[in-house]
Amino acid sequence: MTSDSDKGVRTPLLGDATRRTVLKGGAAAIAAAGVFRPAILRAATPVIKIGHVSPQTGPMAGFADSQAFVLDGIRKYLKDGLQIGGKTYQVDIITKDSQTDQSRTAEVASDLILKDKVNIITGSSGSIDTNPVANQAELNEVPCITTDNPWESYFYGRNGDPKTGFDYTYHFFWGLDDVLAAFTGLWKTQDTNKVVGILFNTAQDDVSWHNAFIPTIQKAGFKTVDPGMFPAFGNDFTPQITMFKKAGVEIVTGNLFTPDFATFWTQCAQQGFKPKIVTLGKAFLFPTDVAALGERALNVTCELWWSPSYPYVSSLTGMNGHQLVSAYEAQTGRHWTAPTPFKHALFEVVIDVLKRTEDVTDPESILKAINGTNLKTIVGPVKWPGPQLKNISPTPVVAGQWQKHGDRLDVAIVNNGAFPDIPVDSPLLPLA
Repeated sequence: MTSDSDKGVRTPLLGDATRRTVLKGGAAAIAAAGVFRPAILRAATPVIKIGHVSPQTGPMAGFADSQAFVLDGIRKYLKDGLQIGGKTYQVDIITKDSQTDQSRTAEVASDLILKDKVNIITGSSGSIDTNPVANQAELNEVPCITTDNPWESYFYGRNGDPKTGFDYTYHFFWGLDDVLAAFTGLWKTQDTNKVVGILFNTAQDDVSWHNAFIPTIQKAGFKTVDPGMFPAFGNDFTPQITMFKKAGVEIVTGNLFTPDFATFWTQCAQQGFKPKIVTLGKAFLFPTDVAALGERALNVTCELWWSPSYPYVSSLTGMNGHQLVSAYEAQTGRHWTAPTPFKHALFEVVIDVLKRTEDVTDPESILKAINGTNLKTIVGPVKWPGPQLKNISPTPVVAGQWQKHGDRLDVAIVNNGAFPDIPVDSPLLPLA
């Protein structure tokens, strides 16, 4: 298997020639070239190409931090080829760096489809990556599987119609209803006045979160205090803190980048505001970010995509969560992060699809296999068509709390929300 580096070659984007057009135009030349190709080359092992786009550099590079580890394991699994319909195929995984930029993502996805001619394309790590990749795949009629982005941001961020969905693009990840079930379940275990302060910036993901959070939190019996959305980075949170103090806020929730939370939390200390519970998306995803916030950030709570305590195993290796985490930390010397198992699960799903495909050279045949997916992965079951939307397979999500045990900072499951089969690790501890 090989991994291409980015070569800076530009290929058509939306509105230009599609892959189907390119293939039609070049079919005669390809056939003619085959006539003169030596027999030994025609008999060579056939190749399947999988494209993958992720933010290996830029502000969201942390989401791809475990990619090398995961792909190393996947390539070892595929080193002898993949058996499909009694035939052995070599599998090439071609990776591209989105650089955490939507335009760049669309460009490299187009390269993978039109230049590298991948059989199936994948993407991960937020709507900056998953949505442009999926849009290019839909335009060019190439099967696509993505993960690592709340499904509402993926589906509605691409103007998806629930009645029709998409033709070529499929996604698995958790949704906001399940996040909120865990959050409100967590808050109900504590003695508070049920007044919740809301913090959201104006990023695309945050708009969908904001619009979902407020009515759901209110329906669960909490009062919300919403000072309005604001641009990310460089904020003075004095107006928000003043409003929260005046309204008697005891729970703070929302979706913030870590630098914004650091500013907010410092100003809270300066202005004498100390809520009983802080539950945020995004800010507390990575252990290095939480550690950098210092002792005052201990016992903050967050959405927890996955934990070693999840009762699932890899369909490829049979490893459970604790084994995956141990292998990652032993090989890299770094603390595990939530995107790691989703990177692994993405290739679990793709390999399962390919194994069940009747003709891997035919996109429609791959689509048929995608639509027959019913796989137990290390992040939970993945099944298409999905229970509500045909393109969406929701995965479990729970509420976690960053706790310190000895010298190690780790995240514990403190509420399992809508997933009672996932064990709770710890009761909720008070903020430091």
